Formats: sequence, structure tokens, C-alpha cells
Amino acid sequence: MLRVVAAVIHNPQGEILIARRPLHKHQGGLWEFPGGKIEEGESAGHALIRELQEELGITPTEFRPLLTVEHHYPDKSVRLEVWRVTAFDGQAHGAEGQPVAWVQAEQLRDYDFPAANTPILKAAVLPEVYRITPDPADVGDLAAWMTPRLAAGEWWLLRARSLSPEAYAALAAEITDLCREKDVRLMLHGFSSLALAARVHGIHLTASDLRALPDGWCRDEAGLSAQQYLSCSTHGTEELDKAWRLGADLVTLSPVRETRSHPGMPGMGWEVWEKLAKGSGLPVYALGGMQRQDLPLAHHHGAQGVAGISGLF
Repeated sequence: MLRVVAAVIHNPQGEILIARRPLHKHQGGLWEFPGGKIEEGESAGHALIRELQEELGITPTEFRPLLTVEHHYPDKSVRLEVWRVTAFDGQAHGAEGQPVAWVQAEQLRDYDFPAANTPILKAAVLPEVYRITPDPADVGDLAAWMTPRLAAGEWWLLRARSLSPEAYAALAAEITDLCREKDVRLMLHGFSSLALAARVHGIHLTASDLRALPDGWCRDEAGLSAQQYLSCSTHGTEELDKAWRLGADLVTLSPVRETRSHPGMPGMGWEVWEKLAKGSGLPVYALGGMQRQDLPLAHHHGAQGVAGISGLF
């Protein structure tokens, strides 16, 4: 399998750099995230620095792993080891004569990419904070509680375990309208509100939902389009592997620490969490006792970001 490093490069204006593949190369003429082949015996981090120096004339100074993607074309198999670059020295340009462009995240869908880049396109625009609503039983009017806390571009998961499926669906309809008004990306919990799936950013499966699904399950059965997201709750290797096989776009992995909502359940700790997350091949959010100030620590251990309820508000 061909090992390739790819970079999602951000500038201070919030744009992402893409480059067009030469016509004579595999998948020529399509746009891609810059990078190239990892040489024999070379680390992915060293390959990242070397490729960006050669292709773009820049040296990354702040970068971290984002995800790993495997894709099988009819003529070759590729393992993409993707990194997020948030700072670099130099002026990015097509040092090998290739066209390059800085584009806003929401504009990426307007460009044609190789099929192997689809998971990267989704991961590239994921937030660092994945907010989970408290249960309505704890706050009363959830819509009123959320309204002053919503900000455009945020991602929220509507969780309401105390409600019946019918009551959840009714609440989801109300919260969906609120989030669309505020330009907030809303994920719905489980299969209770599939009728609303086309109006939200995606659905989030519980660990129980995930374990119950057959391996042949397809996201089309949940009414999700290619642009929408499938998120899953996981707690260990078995669930992470299942999420990968079902084509999840992101997962939460918990608990990192003991939480008030699950007293007596010990956290796995960062060392175990990191080992599980880095072997998953998916963008993973740290969940369980997380607070906003934990974000740098979560990044250090390979997280896409942090998820939580009380600690993030």
C-alpha cells in the first residue's frame, strides 16, 4: 500500500490551501490537499515538512495529526496520513508550477477532489469543540437555555435521554429551527428524528445504536446525504472499529476522566485514550470531564477536539 502524507493548511484568515494535481499524474487535474509519498524509513512528520518545502516553499512550524484514511482505487491502494498545519514560515506558492488556491472551508465542496479525499474534506471543517446539550429535565425550557449560548458556526448535539422518542422528535423540530436561524450545525441523537435528517448536519449514534447495527448497514438507510455527518459514541476498540467499518465521520471517545454524570466510573486516562484514538483512523473528540482549557492537552494526545456538556459553557 502506498503511504502518502497530506496537509490541511490554515492561514490566519481561516482559509485552507489546496493544490491542483498535474494532468499527467494519477487523478490528474483534480484538486488535493498538498503532500506526497512517504519514503522508505521516513517518518510521516519528516515527510510532511519535506513535501511542503518542496511543493509550496513553506516550513510548517505548528502541526499535528488529523486522521488516517485508506482508499482502494481500481489500480492502487493509498494510505493517507493527514496532518493539520496551523502555522508555517514562508510564503505559500506552487513551487513546482502547480496551481494553488486559498479557499474558505465552506467553498471546498465547489472543487473536484479524488475520492480518497472525501473523509479529509469533512475532517478539515470539523470544529475543535463539540457541544452537547444538557437534558431538558435539568434546565427546563431547553430552547430558551440554548438561545443566548448559540454562536454561528458552532456544532451542537441534541441529547435528551429523559424524553420518549416522540417527545424527542417534537423537541428536535423546535431546536432544528432555532439552530438554522442561528447558523449552528445541529446533530440529532440516534434514530428518533430521522424525518428531520435532511434539515440537520447529521446524526449521532449511541454506543448501543452502534453495536446493534449490522456491518452491512449503509448511511443511506438513515437518510444522510454525502455532505452530512455520521457521529458515534465509543468507549473502546470494538466500538471504534465498528464506527470505522460503518463509515462514521467522527466519534467521541470516553470517559477520559470520571464525570459527575457517571460517578464511580473511572476514566481511562490520557495515555490509554491516545492509544485508542490514534489507532482508530477517525477524527476523535475527547469526552468525559473535559473543559475548554483542556483543548491544548487534547490536541497533544491526538484529539480533533473536546466534547462535553457542563465544562464547555
